[in-house]
Amino acid sequence: MKNKEHTRHVRDTVVKKFKAGFGYKKISQALNITRSTVQAIILKWKEYQTTANLPRPGRPSKLSAHTRRRLIRDAAKRPMITLDELQRSTAEVGDSVHRTTISRILHKSGLYGRGARRKPFLKDIHKKCCLKFATSHLGDTPNMWKKVLWSDETKIELFGNNAKRYVWRKSNTAHHPEHTIPTVKHGGGSIMVWACFSSAGTGKMVKIDGKLDGAKYRTILEENLMESAKDLRLGRRFVFQQDNESKHKAKSTMEWFKNKHIQVLEWPSQSPDLNPIENLWKELKTAVHKCSPSNLTELELFCKEEWEKNSVSPCAKLIETYPKRLTAVIAAKGGATKY
Repeated sequence: MKNKEHTRHVRDTVVKKFKAGFGYKKISQALNITRSTVQAIILKWKEYQTTANLPRPGRPSKLSAHTRRRLIRDAAKRPMITLDELQRSTAEVGDSVHRTTISRILHKSGLYGRGARRKPFLKDIHKKCCLKFATSHLGDTPNMWKKVLWSDETKIELFGNNAKRYVWRKSNTAHHPEHTIPTVKHGGGSIMVWACFSSAGTGKMVKIDGKLDGAKYRTILEENLMESAKDLRLGRRFVFQQDNESKHKAKSTMEWFKNKHIQVLEWPSQSPDLNPIENLWKELKTAVHKCSPSNLTELELFCKEEWEKNSVSPCAKLIETYPKRLTAVIAAKGGATKY
């Protein structure tokens, strides 16, 4: 139980006796208050030159300092723990508080709720290979990376989860047609595209019809790879980057590269963080969904239009900062990075 606060008169009397030369023990006996209280009153008077109550920061916390530390420790050790779980754990030790109180405590310690990034599952062998790649290429010159033609495939949905939009509206108008995004079952379909880019800008983009196999992949390369390299003025000694999917590494495909005298960059498996085209994919999908395509034909059209709109500047920036990407992979020991 909290002790009753002493009156201003009592506090003034304590200071008066202290000035008169009385010690803590004698003041305590004379006024029938504890020695620790006498000491606290005098220390406060020495620091602030007053015995009056000073402005306080607000209502005292419902949670003890121990419980607050425990909350912060639990959230730091288990990042995916929910507010409900934290609320139940505090209730178990006798501290029942609202979720917003817990959230506020975590915010003060620098912990905020954020959407978890989705990253490929990496086995130890994947991390080892990524680390080896980053370490071996960290000393490469900027001109080397300018000679690389990066490539990849990606799926773009007509009405995907990425189509999150904010609208200005009044209350009770959430379901008005102008305030909603149309969705259909199973995402409304999607398209698969292949594309490439270099520090000089974006190359060709191709829609992939049906399942992509080795033969279809070689056709895409035959019709678009050399032309892209020529448009981007990479010269004859450029380096081509692709991931390690079976259709990319098929014997007939590697023979095609050999016959065309195209150098292929040795690439570690499960390493999207190392491929800067992933950044362009993210920007592309955001831009395309803002165009609100209503069918797959429009989706393909908008994809190609937005891809061609990419200026040289962002492409050059991605390659210019590539050494930082390698450094981040090394720091993460081959694991996932912010890239």
